[in-house]
Amino acid sequence: MSSINSEVLLQTLQQQVKAFQATVTQEFSHLPAPILLASPAYGKWSVAQCLEHLNSYGRYYIPVLEKALQKAEQLHSSPAKDFKGSWIGNYFTNLMQPRENGQLRSRMKSPKDHQPPVKLDSDLVIRTFLQQQQAIDALLQRAKKVNIQTVKVPISISRWIKLSAGDTFRFLIAHEQRHLLQASQALAGMTAELAIIGR
Repeated sequence: MSSINSEVLLQTLQQQVKAFQATVTQEFSHLPAPILLASPAYGKWSVAQCLEHLNSYGRYYIPVLEKALQKAEQLHSSPAKDFKGSWIGNYFTNLMQPRENGQLRSRMKSPKDHQPPVKLDSDLVIRTFLQQQQAIDALLQRAKKVNIQTVKVPISISRWIKLSAGDTFRFLIAHEQRHLLQASQALAGMTAELAIIGR
């Protein structure tokens, strides 16, 4: 990506997080557990599994982002006007981000420690997701006061590889876009299946 105003980037990411909260609240939170837990097809994740997969990433990235931002605040880091993504940050973000037509990019196998179980408490999954989005929104707000280019965050698949805070936020939110779209597709598949059964 070319350089972008740091505050504009963070504000845009905050807007996306708020949109995620609205999507889950409006589309999923009112649905009964059997719908949220049902797989639309063999080997496909349910709505609840898609959200729990995101929760598993939140359990890792929220604390490490918190720690990185806290350290930057203690060192009196100052925000830079512009942010430019690294090649690896751009790669991970583009890999996760859905295409403009709403289609997912190539399928990927989730790491074993981020594969969601089949049996879940769907209410707890949704509550956790919404709480995590509030936490991410608060972190994005704090990030406006530090240099998101120089603050480094270890990624979940290898603690030896570090991304800037800006790239970490971009990747994390692109990943959420991907799996919320997958959750919406799972719900659409279940709705279509129920309509056929009900005929």
